[in-house]
Amino acid sequence: MTAALHINVPHTDGTLAVIALSGEFDITTAPAVRARALDLIAAGHPDLVADLAGVTFCDSSGLGALVGIWRCAKDADGSLTLAAIPDRLSRLLSVTGMDTFLPAHPTADAALAARQGNRTTA
Repeated sequence: MTAALHINVPHTDGTLAVIALSGEFDITTAPAVRARALDLIAAGHPDLVADLAGVTFCDSSGLGALVGIWRCAKDADGSLTLAAIPDRLSRLLSVTGMDTFLPAHPTADAALAARQGNRTTA
């Protein structure tokens, strides 16, 4: 039985939104994460921060969802930034090369600060 994945949006501000995940990010939960992110993009928040601190497991479907979200954000003139990546997920991102196009920060607050700085200077 797959553990539930909880999706929370603790912060929205202008074009920015944080989507915090906790639990297992896998084939059964990835569609819900993608749908929630696309809802945020459609609502005018194309600059997303995915806070992954609570992710206990991630399979290829979770990685695929992140790529899909990144593409949709980019198509909406936004971005996807990762935050608080657990070590086990960091290794997956590195092995797959996703770390070359998805910026990462140690915390969601650091990612927000970086995104807000980019937004005001862009």
